[in-house]
Amino acid sequence: MSTLFVKGVVAEDVWVTVEGEQPIPEGVNVIVTLDVFKENRDALLARNDGRVGVYLDTLEPLEDIADDLSSVALVSLNFPSFADGTSFSKARLLRDRYGFEGEVRAVGDIRIDQVAFFKRCGCDALLITHQPTIDAIIEGKDPSIHLFYQPALQDTASNGGKKWTRRSA
Repeated sequence: MSTLFVKGVVAEDVWVTVEGEQPIPEGVNVIVTLDVFKENRDALLARNDGRVGVYLDTLEPLEDIADDLSSVALVSLNFPSFADGTSFSKARLLRDRYGFEGEVRAVGDIRIDQVAFFKRCGCDALLITHQPTIDAIIEGKDPSIHLFYQPALQDTASNGGKKWTRRSA
């Protein structure tokens, strides 16, 4: 059982994840793997009966979908383990380098200690299966760090225009 949080609030998941060799359903929003996206790119981007999202595993390059990001509504990034933060970089690159304005969804082994970092790197949706984390978010628990050394997406130039200096969040 998983719970979707969009911008910190429980939300209904209006996306259908297509796995393996499943046929791509019509009339719904679909999330497809990178391989399925590559194989069916033209048909998926030509759809007018639902939006398209792409799921990227940790070792799959973001560059493979970079040219199509203006036509993709969602990028789902896998976090297979609490200790694997590879996809944090992908989320940040989606927002900073590619200017992606769609939904960046984190899926996988998401724990409460990481929630603030997901927000800082540009993830606006979290699909969480870890029940203690789901409960903590619903209860409003916020283990966020409130002093940062590095800039984030929502930061503005402050401290005399020096984004790199330490400041209160």
